[in-house]
Amino acid sequence: MLIKSADDKSSRLKLLTELQQSALLDAFQKNWLKSEVQRQKRGGQGERDAAFYIDSWSKDSENHAVLHDLRFEVDGEVAQIDHLVINRTQRFYLFETKCFNGQVHINEAGEFAVEYPGERMFGVPSPLEQSRRHERILSKLLERLGISGRAGLTPTFHHIVMVHPKALIHRPDAKRFDTSNVIKADMIARWHEEHIERLSTVHLLGQLMNIHSGDSLKEWAQKLARQHRPADPLQLPDFMAPKASQQTAAPVTPSVPTARSIGVQATTSLANSPSEPSPPDLTGHPLYRKLVCASCQTKISYPEGKFCWNQEKRFKGLQYCRPCQASSEL
Repeated sequence: MLIKSADDKSSRLKLLTELQQSALLDAFQKNWLKSEVQRQKRGGQGERDAAFYIDSWSKDSENHAVLHDLRFEVDGEVAQIDHLVINRTQRFYLFETKCFNGQVHINEAGEFAVEYPGERMFGVPSPLEQSRRHERILSKLLERLGISGRAGLTPTFHHIVMVHPKALIHRPDAKRFDTSNVIKADMIARWHEEHIERLSTVHLLGQLMNIHSGDSLKEWAQKLARQHRPADPLQLPDFMAPKASQQTAAPVTPSVPTARSIGVQATTSLANSPSEPSPPDLTGHPLYRKLVCASCQTKISYPEGKFCWNQEKRFKGLQYCRPCQASSEL
């Protein structure tokens, strides 16, 4: 049964696109906006494709509840789960969507890398580890909502990474590192059949003792859906504050920049703004020469940073991960 669909993010995309015309933003900030729009479009399409395959598999099933695009806040921590499927035996399936359509390499240490034709291979954060971090936060939330099993049994969590159907997955020896839960999005039904076969008899017997009614399943899913806390579509990183406001004296309690505040300031001061912004000096930028992507905020390797720093004219002293380098025309 389908309980929650993905949120509509068109308003944020529209605002990010329009803000690129603001005279109050410098070249770096406009490049970030452009890269962010491309990243969200690419990621959004990947999540929609994955949702289609998940819905085709289980949205009409009485044994599964499906929730897409969840964001939970627990004790100051945030978990953003692309897709969550709950079984009547309290098996929770957390799906992490990655729109890799090149070659995905996974080594024996569980490290992920991606390679596209004609380009070098570059490392990416492990989506399995990312999903396991989400499990810890989700587990706290389930306990607080009173979602528990019978006879002292606790929910079980399973982590699945879904990649583009055209991706090629290079896997290590399964005895060294099990990658059976890294799948192409269109293989989900077959994966689930094999997953059930892999569960041990003892595990399945325990699950049968923990089986609940369809009404209970629906109640759990609806409780979780009510805990969804979408991100503010107007929220922007601190470094996106309009330059005009940065040059004035800082107030006692500085406000976080939003798309609305930039848009309003751009409208009221457009007549006094120069037609072309002067070349930005980013030496004081919080991400200047840091091993953090200035676009998606993920950690990057030293070679990735060095590559950008050696092309200062193009990257202006900042650095980007390989996907952001490829997806944005900086």
